[in-house]
Amino acid sequence: MKQWMMFVMVLVLSACSSTTTTKLYQLPVDHNAVSSVSGKTGGAQKLLWVSQISVPDFLAGSGVVYQTSDVNYVVAKQNLWASPLDQQLRDTLVANLSTALPGWVVSSQPLGNDQDSLSVVISGFQGRYDGQVVVSGEWLLNQKGEYTRRPFSVTLPQQGDGYDAMVKGLAAAWQQEARSIAAQLQAQH
Repeated sequence: MKQWMMFVMVLVLSACSSTTTTKLYQLPVDHNAVSSVSGKTGGAQKLLWVSQISVPDFLAGSGVVYQTSDVNYVVAKQNLWASPLDQQLRDTLVANLSTALPGWVVSSQPLGNDQDSLSVVISGFQGRYDGQVVVSGEWLLNQKGEYTRRPFSVTLPQQGDGYDAMVKGLAAAWQQEARSIAAQLQAQH
């Protein structure tokens, strides 16, 4: 009987305790906008390999990051990235560049000897205390031995409250930077 009472007590206490739900986030990609190139077009295709996306340690963990002041960052424990952030950034950059660069083949895998390569170092990818999202860093483009290096910083207002709105805002800022990279690539070709 004592065991039965102990079991009921544990059950009642566990029912009264608050449960926290872990939420997983994935950067959205507009799959309808992703272009595909099959076969050769009229001229030689331009090839771009997105070789690397690097993120600092504070962003490399599984928690979504929120900046609470000019010097303080909080890594969420219940709001997590569904897959590693560097992988998500690379996949969405490939998709966004594929859309913005018709006639190009953009890949996260090496494409051969006649490819341009792009690497990106992210220094900021977080929501901020003032209702903004921040995406910053620099990218390096290697076009047949000629290098172009560009810093970037995109700050957009977050549209709504909460982590869902923050992740959508971060995705929009990252997409904006992808369009900027595409414009630079088109200007150089």
